[in-house]
Amino acid sequence: MHPYETIPLNIAGFIVAAWLILSHLWMLLKSDDAIAFLQKFPRNGKAGTILMAIGMLWFWLLVVPFKSPIAMDLGEFNGAKNILLAAVPVVAFLMITHVREFLAVRGLGVVCLMAAAPLLAAAFQEPATGKVLIPLFAYGVLTAGLFFVGMPYLLRDAINWATASAGRFKGLVFGGLAYGVAVLACSILWY
Repeated sequence: MHPYETIPLNIAGFIVAAWLILSHLWMLLKSDDAIAFLQKFPRNGKAGTILMAIGMLWFWLLVVPFKSPIAMDLGEFNGAKNILLAAVPVVAFLMITHVREFLAVRGLGVVCLMAAAPLLAAAFQEPATGKVLIPLFAYGVLTAGLFFVGMPYLLRDAINWATASAGRFKGLVFGGLAYGVAVLACSILWY
């Protein structure tokens, strides 16, 4: 049994709720700082380096051929683990040093792709009422991650659209906050 499969749904719910509530409260209470941060984020080299390193390390720990706390069986592709052992750090290094354009968005995309799996594993075959909120969030993160890696300029455009008017920004923040509160309520009541 993979460690992802041992994550209880309520713990996953509390983590998602905490992330959504805390980040959206910050955006609500410190709107000017949040908007400034979000507008600078796509070209933030330091954040890009950190996020890409975290995402690639997480992926590397999933596919290494030796014992890792989260190593996965790749089925018929297990023979490729020795190649990935060397290739993933090389690709991570090359991405961080040579693909500087929108590196923060690409790094965030890799982290999003990695983060979706534990959330989906926690919700798998759970009969809990309202459990759809976790997979819905996970698939949203997964889809966003694919776009962030492949077309990172879309996040910049989305941030510009979201921050173009104060009313739109506040509406989106309240929507995210409401989703976080709903996940928290489900985690307390049903998960």
